[in-house]
Amino acid sequence: MAEPQTQLPATVDWKPPAPPTNLIFDDGEPLESNRHRIAMNALIRSAQQALAGRSDVFIGGNMFVYYSSTQAMNRDFRGPDFFAALEVDGSRERKGWVVWEEEGRYPDVIIELLSDSTAAVDRGVKKQLYEKVFKTQDYYIYDPFNPNSLEGWHLEGRSYQPLTPNENSWLWCETLQLWLGTWEGAIDREPATGTCHWLRFYDPQGRLVPLPEEAAQQQAEAAQQRAERLAARLRELGENPEAL
Repeated sequence: MAEPQTQLPATVDWKPPAPPTNLIFDDGEPLESNRHRIAMNALIRSAQQALAGRSDVFIGGNMFVYYSSTQAMNRDFRGPDFFAALEVDGSRERKGWVVWEEEGRYPDVIIELLSDSTAAVDRGVKKQLYEKVFKTQDYYIYDPFNPNSLEGWHLEGRSYQPLTPNENSWLWCETLQLWLGTWEGAIDREPATGTCHWLRFYDPQGRLVPLPEEAAQQQAEAAQQRAERLAARLRELGENPEAL
């Protein structure tokens, strides 16, 4: 009599656990100061202005960057003050930067705005994370209350190498093809009196990248100058420009 055959259980393919979907995108914590908030927004707006012709760039700030499911579950988030990612879909809305939803892409440029409470972390733990895990190409730190505090590093191989400032004390950003340097003035009525030094972008020729409102003002002033030159020329020809 034939022995009954034992039916083996079907093979089950193992799949890694899915990344968490209940991510937190707002911790309710304000930025260090009003100047930090304005400084962050100025960097974001001017970078968007400089790269307005590109649709493959996403620029964000004070947004969580989720880079692993373990990190997400442990609530160990990183929220760079400014970051830029190239060769991505720049038109898609994002509440945060979720690496596994970005085909594994990390930010290419990160800027942290220092304060007394964050300086050690920005120079230590975060710098190591951006270097070893994110492999972010260009990393910078700056204290909006200290005009001499700008530092930057570029990733060469597996390690960050410090950037050497030019004669203006600016640092080159290879990824964005822009300079980072300070600019003295007031933005959004900060400071209330006088001026302070803001971290701004400059184009390769050394020209300040304007904020959108600055660009609009420059265009209005240029149009006014053209109108004045035309009026002067008409007067030379014996015409009254106000009567035309």
